Amino acid sequence: MLTEKLQQTEEVTNKKEFTAKQYMAFWLPSLIGVLLFLVPISVNGKVTIGLGVLADGLQGAIADYIPSIMTIILCISAAGSLLVKFTTIGAVKKSAFLTALFDITPFWLILRCIGALFAVFTLNQIGPEFIWSSITGGVVLYDLIPVLMVWFLFACLFMPLLLQFGLMDFIGTLVRRVMFPLFKLPGRSSVDALASWMGSGTVGVLLTTQQYESGYYTKREASVVATNFSIASIAFSLVIARFLNIDHMFIQFYFTVIVTGVIAAIVCPRIPPLSIKKDTYYEPVGKQIDEVVPEGVSSFQWGVKKAVEKADQVKSYPGVIKSGVQNVIDIWFALIPLVMALGTVALVIAEFTPIFNYLSYPFVPLLQLLQIPEAQAAAPAMLVGFADMFLPAVIGSGIESELTRFVIGVMSLSQLIYMSEIGILLIKSKIPVSFAQLFIIFLQRTIVTLPVAALMAHLLFF
Repeated sequence: MLTEKLQQTEEVTNKKEFTAKQYMAFWLPSLIGVLLFLVPISVNGKVTIGLGVLADGLQGAIADYIPSIMTIILCISAAGSLLVKFTTIGAVKKSAFLTALFDITPFWLILRCIGALFAVFTLNQIGPEFIWSSITGGVVLYDLIPVLMVWFLFACLFMPLLLQFGLMDFIGTLVRRVMFPLFKLPGRSSVDALASWMGSGTVGVLLTTQQYESGYYTKREASVVATNFSIASIAFSLVIARFLNIDHMFIQFYFTVIVTGVIAAIVCPRIPPLSIKKDTYYEPVGKQIDEVVPEGVSSFQWGVKKAVEKADQVKSYPGVIKSGVQNVIDIWFALIPLVMALGTVALVIAEFTPIFNYLSYPFVPLLQLLQIPEAQAAAPAMLVGFADMFLPAVIGSGIESELTRFVIGVMSLSQLIYMSEIGILLIKSKIPVSFAQLFIIFLQRTIVTLPVAALMAHLLFF
């Protein structure tokens, strides 16, 4: 054992092990990835990232056409799936990618068809109005899907810069000593959190999903990262603050979001259902991660070694590009139909039924205990966020108490799991979390973060 460690140390400290070209294969793509995903920049007074600039630019250029384009894609997705299900198409069967894209189970097929139908209804304003109204299907097709379309386009194309050229291995090795004791997670999970924080929670979930399917997270780790580290971006947080008319205290607001998020990320993974997830890797690939640093070697040296080795495995850049394009197609044709279907259903339930009002009754005495003004009006906002992250702000915007609006805004960002986007991503992925488990985790995060948000609001800011 000692001999092996000495050999490992000798290998790492031998600077001639890699050529300059091999080092460049690691740091150049990784640097571009960092600049695109992780470095905050200010554009027209808005904090965003390079990826956000590209996404916003494209969305602004084709905004009027996106709903029509995506409706066509949703219809092709549904029609293609129906054809593959009920006919024999040789070209599809010969392609593993097309087979995986269109040869789906009856449950997902029905959801795709519903998503296409809802999109057609909403685009043309036909059928039942509660489906296509501006507060249900209209929100999904005109507000949510355009953002997802452009963000996923650039995220999928450029994500290999984070994943395949050693950056995750390098950062993971450096910060493992912090992430593992605190959250029982590999160091690379910090990159997922940063990508969410600077860019979008959906990008963080997409990163986590790909890392799990590549053998770098166990079932438990992937479930924990996806449900606790896919935090809302600074940009979206500012939107929430402005909508609730508390943007004049954004620093205090976002500081509270960070504190509540960290506390929830420490507590929730240590209780069921997350704590009882198996620490086993995705079976088709097995374990592919090694962040443990040998004795006698610095974390930096070992991180560089693992990163260069990872980058050296990339032999075909066209193959990387092809994989990115396939990921875009998979997201557009397989995921967005589900967003249209389930997102609309969730908003219909939230807007046109009293279900969330009934479910929120137990929160009224809790809010009163925490001395939150207008507790009766605020209670539904504690649960409606499970349907969509923006709904609590919609409910809370009419509340007079600034303290109550502050707490509602913090909660909407701290709960993390909402079915119109993150929830559907997780259910569609191979990460082993069910709808029921997502709702339980949502409730756990609500119960853990609400007292913290209320206490900080009372003691520090109001």
